[in-house]
Amino acid sequence: MSTHVSYHKPSPLRIHVQAEKCQQMEDKSQEPDKDVTLAEKLYSKLTGAILAGELPLGSKISEPALARQYGVSRGPLREALHRLQERKLITRSANHGARIIKPSPEMLIELFIVREALEGMAARHAALHASDAEIAALRGAVTPASGRPAAGPLDERRDEDFHFAIAQHSRNPMLINLLCGELYPLLRLYRGSSPSARPHSHRALVEHERIVSAIEDRDPDLAEAMMRRHIAAAQARRQAALTTGSESVRPNTNEVVKDAARRDV
Repeated sequence: MSTHVSYHKPSPLRIHVQAEKCQQMEDKSQEPDKDVTLAEKLYSKLTGAILAGELPLGSKISEPALARQYGVSRGPLREALHRLQERKLITRSANHGARIIKPSPEMLIELFIVREALEGMAARHAALHASDAEIAALRGAVTPASGRPAAGPLDERRDEDFHFAIAQHSRNPMLINLLCGELYPLLRLYRGSSPSARPHSHRALVEHERIVSAIEDRDPDLAEAMMRRHIAAAQARRQAALTTGSESVRPNTNEVVKDAARRDV
């Protein structure tokens, strides 16, 4: 049986540091040479502007306007926009040109299908490769010093830190890059576009605790199963929140809810 008391106090900070490393890993793993430094910097700025809402979702992209705004030539700007398109943060079409991505119910379903598979694999490998100290930090993030599951709502930062940390503990650079560099930025678009869709759920806290317990037991099969169940339930909660008060754009959540229920059996 695992004991957790001695690690509770420093854990939240350690988890946050791990999350910051995960967020930065994608850029560090593709260290630019001198010829592409400007494009890389511009890509980072534009990504931040999209996620912060400074470039409105669905808005048309004007290359001349962006070049003037950021004081760059069209060459590095186009390179940055191409990378944003690869990361699915902008779209291009013959009729409408380049636009900032606009989240849709269909895109949400696709995103969570991929997320369930990737995060399930990350949890599996975290159970195999995370150090004892890293696992103790995860435990401290979900279980206060009282030894009882954390109470109160799960805020967005704590939820992101938890998932970032597990991704990093997988010790798989390709998996980390796919999650931190591509999938998580897209997921943030949904959180930003619908405050009610954020993971403020006591149920999510309980699910986190179960994932950590499986990782503590070094049980990769159970860790993957618990993470997949958690992501499936999160998909059902997110879709329900996004459809509240919106009759014109209403995804079919019946199958998602049924699938999540089957996984809970």
